[in-house]
Amino acid sequence: MTEDPMTRGYPGAGGQSLFDAVYEGEDAVVRLLRAGVPAESTDEDGASALYLAAVSDRPGVVRLLLAAGADPDRACGPEAGDLPICGAACGGHTEVVEALLSAGARPDLREQFGFTALRWAVGLGHAGTARALLAHGADPCLPGPGGEAPLLLAARRGSLETVRALLHHGAGAPDGALEEALGEARRMLDVDLEQEMRGGLLDAYGDTDAHRVSVHRTVVDGGETLVVELARGDGEPFAGQDQQTGHGAIATLLESELGLLAPFEELARRALHSGGPDLDNWQASAQALRERGDEETRQAAAAWCAADDPLRRAFGADVLARLGAQTSPSGD
Repeated sequence: MTEDPMTRGYPGAGGQSLFDAVYEGEDAVVRLLRAGVPAESTDEDGASALYLAAVSDRPGVVRLLLAAGADPDRACGPEAGDLPICGAACGGHTEVVEALLSAGARPDLREQFGFTALRWAVGLGHAGTARALLAHGADPCLPGPGGEAPLLLAARRGSLETVRALLHHGAGAPDGALEEALGEARRMLDVDLEQEMRGGLLDAYGDTDAHRVSVHRTVVDGGETLVVELARGDGEPFAGQDQQTGHGAIATLLESELGLLAPFEELARRALHSGGPDLDNWQASAQALRERGDEETRQAAAAWCAADDPLRRAFGADVLARLGAQTSPSGD
């Protein structure tokens, strides 16, 4: 019986499969494609070479396979439920997503269980990927499989840049969308994220002395991400969760969209909750107060400058400096 050339990677020159070549690089892929290996090759589990290249963040290989005829919208996997664009979006592989979209991939196509590429990007806080999808026509209001709007999910995730991208493309248009997302951002402000993530991991893997919990925070472009990991006795992490923490900035942005003014102390709480003047929560609160620019705001900032807490004093000084920048040289 002749083997179907669409299965098992279709070994080509030298017996190498296209799936091995994806990891080796573009030259190896070109060699096999020239030897007649189909660009639509699949492995024993039904996964396509294009899907593997997409989830592995290999944009050059993705472009080669697309140019050789691979279908950007072809679902694959054991149950034919995995889409290359969703696999790439899940990993935040923006260049791969853009290559697939340029080749005609439909941004709102749903894979197994109803997930779209935008749902993956928004839910995991990949703002750049979300922007690429939205720029190519992804529906900013299309609910995910649980019926939740992308804006709500972005607010829950704590990614300010993802919220901004969604708003720019009209995610606030449906009635109640802004209010719902604002409510979620405010709720998340009162959640002890580190404790919740610790508890979730220990519930899932067992609260034993064999597991060590590590916590670290990273900052990229003003946004902070909290990472909680479980490690075995040898220190090697085996499970983890991450969560962005820009809920204060998101709440402040959505309030501005709705024409709402948060109390002074609430804005200060959001700023101080972030832990530093270079983070989104601080910057958003300080900017909101600067835009008010009235005497009441000035008095509140002056009072913070006299506080015992050095971080609060720094926030008050920052707000006063921003207010001073609005004053003309004549003092008018």
